[in-house]
Amino acid sequence: MTPPIEITTNMIIVFGFLIFVTLLFVFEIVRVDMVGLLMMVLLPLSGVITASDAISGLSSNAVVSIIAVIIIGEGLDKTGVMNIFARNIIKLAGKSQIRIMALISSTVAFISSFMQNIGAAALFLPATNRICHQLNVPVSRILIPMGFCAVIGGCLTLVGSSPLILLNDLMASWWANNPAALKDIPFEAFGLFSVTPIGIALIVTAILYFVFFGKYVLPNVSVKDNDYCLLDHELEYTYGKEIHSAYELIVPSSFVTKRLDELEIRPKYHSTVICICKQGPGSTWYKIKVPSRSDIIEPDDVIGVISNEDHVNNLADDMGWELCDELNQMSEVLSPDFTGITEAIVTPRSELVGKTLHQVYFRKRYQVNPVALFQKSNVLLEDISKTRIQPGDAFLLFGELEKFHLLQSKKDLAFTEHLDGEIMHPEKSAFAVACLALALFLALGLKVQLSIALLTGAIGMILTRVLSIDEAYRGVDWMTVFLLAGLIPLGLAFEKTGAAFYLSSSIVNFMQGGLTPVILFLIIGMLTSFFTLVISNVGATVLMIPLAMNMAVQCHADPRMAALLVAIAASNTFILPTHQVNALIMRPGGYKVIDYVRAGSGMTLLFIGVVMFIMYFFYGISG
Repeated sequence: MTPPIEITTNMIIVFGFLIFVTLLFVFEIVRVDMVGLLMMVLLPLSGVITASDAISGLSSNAVVSIIAVIIIGEGLDKTGVMNIFARNIIKLAGKSQIRIMALISSTVAFISSFMQNIGAAALFLPATNRICHQLNVPVSRILIPMGFCAVIGGCLTLVGSSPLILLNDLMASWWANNPAALKDIPFEAFGLFSVTPIGIALIVTAILYFVFFGKYVLPNVSVKDNDYCLLDHELEYTYGKEIHSAYELIVPSSFVTKRLDELEIRPKYHSTVICICKQGPGSTWYKIKVPSRSDIIEPDDVIGVISNEDHVNNLADDMGWELCDELNQMSEVLSPDFTGITEAIVTPRSELVGKTLHQVYFRKRYQVNPVALFQKSNVLLEDISKTRIQPGDAFLLFGELEKFHLLQSKKDLAFTEHLDGEIMHPEKSAFAVACLALALFLALGLKVQLSIALLTGAIGMILTRVLSIDEAYRGVDWMTVFLLAGLIPLGLAFEKTGAAFYLSSSIVNFMQGGLTPVILFLIIGMLTSFFTLVISNVGATVLMIPLAMNMAVQCHADPRMAALLVAIAASNTFILPTHQVNALIMRPGGYKVIDYVRAGSGMTLLFIGVVMFIMYFFYGISG
């Protein structure tokens, strides 16, 4: 039995702070990053830790790693690398939300098996956002499963998470200091894949949990069907309801080939053709994203138009075209993540003044589609290309967000709204991938500390001009940074004051008496799961492994299995956004603390149940 420990004033203060932080999280009294800042101030003022300890989180390996990996992810996103990944995911998953969730989650879990889970989650965050935007899937239904699987993926190998990396060293240290209890049994370290069966079982369980129960435990953010290119209230007030959404139509095989201008789609149906998809050799599709008057409409083409429901139905009926219920070929072209609709005013110094759009080859020159023209208090939907342009005319334009940024730099048009998106630089994608490869090589090949390895990759992004340093600063989610930087000193206070050891030993002493190995291992798993929520997973591992191995020897159980259970259970951190991955996805997913409680409670119980089941039947923990 562990000797009783007397509770101190500092322990009481730390327990009070734990309750205080929990209440702030649950009732959302202040924003989560403010909770972190409060801890950085209140802990040293209370005297339980020093001022240097209170701000040590800002320079911790975890926080610096997060900042660096977000910058790397920003560079990969800006160069289009994540677009390629997203496109391949969509090809494999189709439009099924369940398949998208399962494919992304399993991929992130695999990546987490050989790099830090926060790095895997941060790298996949931009791609996940793009996939969800393109397919009209709520990102809140994908990010929690992805985040949980990123955490669990660290249990696939002995280098997948910090607790498992520490496992053999902590075991060897305890083995050397307790020769009498072991009766000269030689120490045997775990191999790289010793934990893999448990990791695979946990990942499969997590994915099945969200497949069957996701609709009950994940927040349901409503997304409008066909929510493409809708005008906001002010633009609709100006341009009316003639322009509403994007639609996709299929040209039948019996259609007679004609030029686009011969069909008179704009004057007859007040609809703008914004894309023509044609089938090329080998059943591959290519797209004309800004069609000209002379482009040909052929049988089996897929046409994308901006219109409203009445006009597009009339168009489909008169032409004999098939109106699709949803966007298929056009889903990427018309994704709000890539394209949009906006208003631009002709400036007095514009080269367009006094000319027609046809004369200046507007579509070909600027690669955007004019949808409507507001001139002299009138909205023109017909003959836009033949109307002479005057200063102050307003165009409603549809196109790729990147093209809008290029058009803005030419000073011919002044945009009335903030432009989303940014200019992509695919020509620098090789530099971005090289910087990521360098960071991984330093971390995995040369065993350089993760924060330094990732920071090297992030700096490489800036030096190779993939990102400017200002873009790197803007890309960092500082809310996440300060949340984690403030929770780290709370974990230090728990360890340094002895509060964590007091709590664990008190529970063990209370339960001491006829403990069977199975019950003991269940207590160890639950204790470790609790500590990893309130202190770092490394802190929980360092604290619990010696205690668990001592308890196992007293109960005639295998101390190696007790240590392995601690290192795995240190990843059982789903109920609160205190883990780095949970904090990272909180803002992009629009999550509240109650969302983690709802989704994480079931996952926590399943995690313990699966680990206990596998260890009982396959690792022999029954004694």
